[in-house]
Formats: sequence, structure tokens, C-alpha cells
Amino acid sequence: MTEQEPRERPSWLLLASVVVAVLVVDQLSKAWAVERLVDGPIDLVGSLRLRLVFNEASAFSIGGGSAWGPLVSVVGLMLIAGLLWYLRSLPGRLPVVAVGLIIGGAVGNLIDRAARSDRGFMGGGVVDFVDLQWWPVFNVADAAVVVGVLLLIGVTLFGGSSDTRAPQHPSTESGAASVDDA
Repeated sequence: MTEQEPRERPSWLLLASVVVAVLVVDQLSKAWAVERLVDGPIDLVGSLRLRLVFNEASAFSIGGGSAWGPLVSVVGLMLIAGLLWYLRSLPGRLPVVAVGLIIGGAVGNLIDRAARSDRGFMGGGVVDFVDLQWWPVFNVADAAVVVGVLLLIGVTLFGGSSDTRAPQHPSTESGAASVDDA
């Protein structure tokens, strides 16, 4: 009979660090976009351009107008709660980083909906500014959510928990007691 290994708990400090990093980069880039891109787009390379758009619909501008804002916001908050619950069952650092990216991006866009609203609860538009001209205009928060979701799917399907625990000493693996067990 083998003893079950204790499940590694998520690192809440790592999670908070990723969330805060995404929020800071997202909000600073949006502030820059609102100030700098008001006079028109900036063409960079190829089809990449920076163009200011206020997205009042849901992700990728699906749905029409600000009527979707409150619903998208409530669903976003529910997804954040669900992710935090789900994270408890996933060992390692990669899931924590993935969930941090998703939550940071979601909160960044929720801040826009709340702070830029003059039409009631969460009715504001999300600042989007990265325009590939062949994909819907997006922002840093959107990119963080997409990368986080892809990373979480990969970790969930293929493992890759990046277990960082130290390997057990051979005498403890065979069931013999060690000094630490006393």
C-alpha cells in the first residue's frame, strides 16, 4: 500500500504577483493608448497598427452595443471565482501562472467597464488598441487571457505541473522513517 503524496498547494503570492503584473501593464498601456492614439492610428510593421477602439460588446466585439457589458461582467466575475476554485486541484506553478494571466486580464477589462461607464452598471467600453487588421482589435488584458487559457488547457491535458518539490531520499521512499518524520 503506497502513501498518497500531499498535494502541493497553489502559491497565492505567485498568483497575486502575476495578476498585479498583468493589471499594471494593461492599465498603463490603455492609459497610453487613450492619450496617444486619440489623433489616429499608428502603423508599425506589416498589418500591425495601433488604433484606439472602445469595445462595448463582449470578447472579440461579439454582440452589439453596451447592453452586453453588465452580462459579460457578471459572467467574468463568476469565471474568476470558478478558476480560483479549480486552481486548488492543480499542483505546480504553471497552473498558477495561467490562472493569474486569466484573472489579471479579466480584471483589467472589468476595470475598464466600471471606470469608463456613464450608462450604469458595468456599461463602459473596454479600451482596445492592438489592430492586426485581420483579427478583432485587442489589448494586453485580452492577450493575457488567451495565453492563460492556452497554458491552462495545455497543463490540464498534458500535465506539466512543473512540480518543484525536492526529490525524496531513497530511504524515505521505501517507507523507512527519516529524521524529519520524528
